[in-house]
Amino acid sequence: MANEIIGDIVISPRVLEVITGIATTKVDGVHSLHNKTVADSLSKVAHGRGVYLQTEEDGTVNADIYVYLQYGVNVPAVSIAIQQAVKTAVYDMAEVSLSAVNIHVVGIVPEKTPKPDMKTLFDEDFLDG
Repeated sequence: MANEIIGDIVISPRVLEVITGIATTKVDGVHSLHNKTVADSLSKVAHGRGVYLQTEEDGTVNADIYVYLQYGVNVPAVSIAIQQAVKTAVYDMAEVSLSAVNIHVVGIVPEKTPKPDMKTLFDEDFLDG
């Protein structure tokens, strides 16, 4: 079967943020994402809670993810798991390669603190079900 190009495919940064956020929150040891105020709003896209994407002049995309981890987890191991999960999810779903996935651990949450649900994290209609 021959492939025919019939138009452009444009993926919104918001889609990449949601993919990144969901992949992050599914990693064991992650409690929640942290919404950070970005001082330089011109260089970063800040629609997602705790997920900030930056596109460089050469076209590469970097992700900064701000997370709260659960008490008792191995911070470096969970951080590496987040990096791997995010890079894989974004490439598998959008065919976008992230050049860097930077993890910022904002804090550690006590064991009995309930995790927020996906709806409060992303405020997307498709998460209602």
